[in-house]
Order: sequence, then C-alpha cells, then structure tokens
Amino acid sequence: MSLEQVESFYQMLNLETGVYELYYQNCRHQGVFGGYHWDTRKIVNFAATFGYIFTEAELEELWFASEPVIVNDLRL
Repeated sequence: MSLEQVESFYQMLNLETGVYELYYQNCRHQGVFGGYHWDTRKIVNFAATFGYIFTEAELEELWFASEPVIVNDLRL
C-alpha cells in the first residue's frame, strides 16, 4: 500500500538528519508573502530517489488524515 510508503519515507527522514536537510532545502517553495510551502510534487519526486513510491494524493491523504500519524514522536 502506498500510504505505507509515505509513512516509511517520513520514518526515514526522522532517522536520517542529512536526508532531512536535503528534503527541507529542496521540497518547499517560497510563497507570495514570504512564507514557505511544501511542494507535493517535489516531495514525491524526492522520495522516489530513495525508492519510495507514492502519489501526491496519497501524500496529502496522510497529511490531512483525521487521525494523526505519529512516527517516533513526530506528528504528521
């Protein structure tokens, strides 16, 4: 199931600080008023470079699930 891929991806990010830094630097974009927003397309492509396969819709499903997902004390 691809939702499991999304969860596994975030678990990996939680464990690998160097990869998380790359994720943080490369998977967001600056909005009109100076704030930053996560770019789901970039996240999906970034995750794929590490072998995690899921869609933008599946990523958003995990993000906005009614029940929070907790991965090693990190709430998604």
